[in-house]
Amino acid sequence: MHGLVFRSFESFILNSYGQTTWIQVADKAGIPRQGLQSLAEYDDELALDILDAASETLGRPGSDILEDLGTFLVSNPTTEALRRLLRFGGASFAEFLQSLDELPDRARLAVSDLVLPQLELRDNTPGSFNLTCYWDHPGPGHVLVGMLRTMADDYGALVLLEYVGADNGKETISIKLLDQEFTQGRDFHLAV
Repeated sequence: MHGLVFRSFESFILNSYGQTTWIQVADKAGIPRQGLQSLAEYDDELALDILDAASETLGRPGSDILEDLGTFLVSNPTTEALRRLLRFGGASFAEFLQSLDELPDRARLAVSDLVLPQLELRDNTPGSFNLTCYWDHPGPGHVLVGMLRTMADDYGALVLLEYVGADNGKETISIKLLDQEFTQGRDFHLAV
């Protein structure tokens, strides 16, 4: 797994819970307190070790922590570049959803060796979708729920999200777009 993923998780813990908590997580996971290298590759199992350590330290389920990570990745000022990358997916939340299957390729334009889960969006009925996330390990679906919830707010859309579950390397999220223009979304301009 790409070191950028680990650094993002480290940044989330540091910003949300502080240095002392990060040191406890790092010690329990057996990684350096100063974190891992952003451009290095690490064993995928290390991600599970770090998540287990965070869950134990915080006394919260890993799924909740991952969802909060997804929210952090899109809403924190230190990760504004990711929000911008996502907003290029469309002018409305519905357009954004339709562009999600292109997200792994768009991310590789920014970081060529970054591998993200494959995403597939299915239209069920007007305003109702299933997003399937394909990955070798469980967890990215929960991160996506946090990201999607935050992006819906960013666009000003009223959305109902439900993590349906995981099965054989795929996780499914149910998305119901109730009102695309529920409130005024956050400002977004193509130019920085």
